[in-house]
Amino acid sequence: MQTQTIDIKKYLPHRAPMLMVDDILSINDHEVVTSFKITKGNLFLKSNIFVESGLIENAAQTCSAIVAQPLFTSTKRFLKKDLKVLGFISAIKNLKVHQLPKTGGLLHTKAVLGSRYDTDDYALCTMFCTTFQKKNLLFEAEINLFIQEEKL
Repeated sequence: MQTQTIDIKKYLPHRAPMLMVDDILSINDHEVVTSFKITKGNLFLKSNIFVESGLIENAAQTCSAIVAQPLFTSTKRFLKKDLKVLGFISAIKNLKVHQLPKTGGLLHTKAVLGSRYDTDDYALCTMFCTTFQKKNLLFEAEINLFIQEEKL
């Protein structure tokens, strides 16, 4: 698994206020771990609590790091600064929210590839996601995603 921290903004189209992942902590062909610090002013805060839709968006953006890989020929291309991808959630199953984190919390989200279907133009996949704050399980879900490279 790759161990350097990778700035997810290098290839996700999301920007503030919709960017819900700060860094990729580790990644390989089948799983990814990301980090995200919940800061004041976050779009998904209500009374200093990070709400369910924020946890879902964080997990979906984490998943995108794995789903995007089939579109590219090598890890070097995957990490190019000019790469942009578009992704869509097509289904969410077995969603469980165990706890909602507060402002200032640091989330670690892990997404593991369950299945993937690739074409030359897009990828479809099922991912199994968990989000933790320290050792506390906050969120788990199975997320289906569609992703493609943005054509400029």
